Amino acid sequence: MYKYIKQLTSLLAVFAVLFTFANEAMAAKKSKTLKNTIKKGFVRCGVSQGLPGFSNADASGNWTGVDVDVCRAVAAAVLGDAGKVKFTPLSAKERFTALTSGEIDILSRNTTWTLSRDADIGLTFVGVNFYDGQGFMVRKSSGITSTSQFKDGTSACTNIGTTTELNMRDFFNSKGISYEPVAFEKADEVVAAYDAGRCDTYTTDKSGLAAQRTKLSNPDDHIVLPETISKEPLGPVVRQGDSVWEDIVRWSLNVMIEAEEYGVNSGNADAMKTSENPAIKRLVGAEGETGAALALDQEWSLRIIKQVGNYGESYERNVGPDTPVGLSRGPNAQWINGGILYANPTR
Repeated sequence: MYKYIKQLTSLLAVFAVLFTFANEAMAAKKSKTLKNTIKKGFVRCGVSQGLPGFSNADASGNWTGVDVDVCRAVAAAVLGDAGKVKFTPLSAKERFTALTSGEIDILSRNTTWTLSRDADIGLTFVGVNFYDGQGFMVRKSSGITSTSQFKDGTSACTNIGTTTELNMRDFFNSKGISYEPVAFEKADEVVAAYDAGRCDTYTTDKSGLAAQRTKLSNPDDHIVLPETISKEPLGPVVRQGDSVWEDIVRWSLNVMIEAEEYGVNSGNADAMKTSENPAIKRLVGAEGETGAALALDQEWSLRIIKQVGNYGESYERNVGPDTPVGLSRGPNAQWINGGILYANPTR
């Protein structure tokens, strides 16, 4: 009897050591940002100063939008509650400094993924949550229906500290048209200047034009011209040097996109645990160990889908055809539906 007790004790000791090693390995994977986020009890998210459909606060200070939902997804994954997010509104000029200085831990603010931003200033883009392109908005009364009608001396309102400025310069220079830039730091200043007639056209990403058009005194008096002059892949950004946090944000977005592809949504996520499709079972935490790779529990992805919804749900309630922004899916449709939205597999 004593012999068996001794053997059992030895086995328990081995399991205890293995358990300790496992916990230490898990702890080692926990990044500084992850540890601080858990300690604080909220995700620090940098957003715009008010862009309807993307990141916008109502009169009560409640933030909504497709960019907001990315941060809420991370909060659901890490903290178990999509509501545990502190939003910091930032101008285009302020946003990167706020991230690199540690004021925020995720920048989810309609930000274009470019080489210089990704490689030069200590940032890492983790994916694309909206494929866009730059355009121009004009007053209907101008009679302009195409950028080909722009003439020398055209004044153009835009934001300081954006790729929009460079694209605008490249466009007008390539067409041999002299122009007058009218630039402001805050987006609302740009909208107010255009609305007041201080410039002939307003240029930014087309989604931004659709969103800001809703703020004009008479939105129906303005049109977005058909031409698209650039590629603008917009997505969330984190600081370089914290690979675990980078992975958590990347895969939180991927889960939302892949959930839509497989028809998993906030209403049926629990029921999908019994799906015969292994990919769906992994997505809702019923199979595999995806959480361990991210230093998270096994239901991290299920919480994202249940609390925030899949990508399609987020799109439709924030910027879809039935919202004031009124955008069709276009390139942001799933790859299986003719778009270019494509998530890496959660496996």
